[in-house]
Amino acid sequence: MDRRRLLAVARGEEPADLVLRRGRVVNVFSGAVEETSIAFAGDRIAGLGDDYQARETIDLNGAYVAPGLIDAHVHIESSLCTPAQFARAVLPRGVTTVVIDPHEIANVAGMAGLRFMARTSAALPLSVVVMASSCVPATHMETNGAVLTAAELAQLLAEGTVHGLAEVMNFPGVVYGEAEVLAKIAAFEGRPRDGHAPGLTGKLLNAYVAAGIGSEHECTAVEEAQEKLARGLYILIREATNAHNLHALLPLVNEANSRRICFCTDDRIPGDLLDQGSIDFIVREAIHFGVPPITALRMATLNPAEWFGLHDRGAIAPGRRADLIVFDDLTTLQSRLVFTGGRLIAQDGALCVPIESAEPIPPEVGSAVHIRWEAVDLRIPAMGRRMRVIGSLPGQLVTEERILPARIVDGYAVADPASDVLKMTVIDRHKASGAMGLGFIQGIGLRRGAMAGTVAHDHHNLVVIGADDASMMAAARTVAEMGGGLAVVEGGHTLAALPLPVAGLMSDRPIEEVRTRYDALIAAAQALGSPLHDPFMAMSFMALEVIPKLKLTDQGLVDVERFAIVPLFVDA
Repeated sequence: MDRRRLLAVARGEEPADLVLRRGRVVNVFSGAVEETSIAFAGDRIAGLGDDYQARETIDLNGAYVAPGLIDAHVHIESSLCTPAQFARAVLPRGVTTVVIDPHEIANVAGMAGLRFMARTSAALPLSVVVMASSCVPATHMETNGAVLTAAELAQLLAEGTVHGLAEVMNFPGVVYGEAEVLAKIAAFEGRPRDGHAPGLTGKLLNAYVAAGIGSEHECTAVEEAQEKLARGLYILIREATNAHNLHALLPLVNEANSRRICFCTDDRIPGDLLDQGSIDFIVREAIHFGVPPITALRMATLNPAEWFGLHDRGAIAPGRRADLIVFDDLTTLQSRLVFTGGRLIAQDGALCVPIESAEPIPPEVGSAVHIRWEAVDLRIPAMGRRMRVIGSLPGQLVTEERILPARIVDGYAVADPASDVLKMTVIDRHKASGAMGLGFIQGIGLRRGAMAGTVAHDHHNLVVIGADDASMMAAARTVAEMGGGLAVVEGGHTLAALPLPVAGLMSDRPIEEVRTRYDALIAAAQALGSPLHDPFMAMSFMALEVIPKLKLTDQGLVDVERFAIVPLFVDA
């Protein structure tokens, strides 16, 4: 930014690079709509007013202008695409800044993975704010591909790679004062430190907030969000592919508290990004629910900018980044023009500039599936007649612990598809240790066959769910032979597959192609009986041992509330 020229343009002594004339500007400071023009100088807004001269002008003819939308918390890896392809999906919808936590790739490739995400995002017209992944690994109850220490995270901050501390998922470690967890929090003193504490309440919540955490995106009920808001946390209302919390939490929003509430997408698959949208979709839904349009827009712009200390954006004002969206209807928010850094990037839902991946896949984040196959045994000796079963809940990350009778055949506990009780395994794919967890899950719905993938939050080991052992083993082998990815198999036949050559998490193909192949995976799983909108996204979170109640890792069955490995059989 040339500050001298910016001021000269602001004073009206030099012509602006671009003036948007006759706009209705959404002022997120005052809550008013101003009929005025906006002058750009380089990548900044020089001023507002109708008497600026410019090298170029665009007549908006009364269209609305709002600040570019900000996604307050997202994992780009969940789009199954690289940052460039993710940007192609969200920029035309008016999302100009995303705050990312790259802990998916960090759990596979460590510092190299995090730096890969930062490096490949740096030159994009989408502003990507990288947070330091705080929980690599998430807990000690998993095998992952890397460890990030407090010293390493401090190094990333010192070199300017990261902006703040991403969601601190190890909330027991925070509450009970684990030294390394507290060291990570201390390293980011004065920076935004995001939270992740589902269900935490009372004195334990007090301890979590007292440690220095400032936000929370895991709320699922108004009462939980109210308590966390009252204790000083920003609330990031999430509407993801697999976690639909928006409509449950919108009754929270009122005139008194809306300035402490933001929106985030967390995890969204290609089809949802391309069809529904991103933060634009959430804003539309909020408006339709009854949130005043300017309040909803403020929650998607100024609020996250203030929480993250991004004071150069989030509003249309002199000196702020010229990240703007132009649209015709304040209630439908369909972007007609999108500007980032003063440049027209998208028009009528299509990009005006090409966005391509900047580099080939480096070896340090390439395909990585290392399994000691001789140690893989899917049989489960029946050590009792009643067992703990993971109860998957539609549209939620939390699960239930269900105590169900085991189906026993020849001394082994087996899947019972008629009762929607499927076998599940998580196999270490990072270190070829032979570690594997075995259990059962209800709520996925396969009647036959199996599904497998190397997307398994947050350790991203090989996870398989199926109706029979032969299909499960075939699905596991299929994914391994691809070097990571997702597959649906029935017997020995692969029905659909998607290679994910970037760390077993992301494709290097265009997002439209990834969407087509992912849709084929979902269709194949649904053809085998699953009723879920996205059975793969559901499967990927059944191994995340920091969201209650019962999860499975390669170390075994985890009772998250007890923060302990528990036996499968309750009457052993």
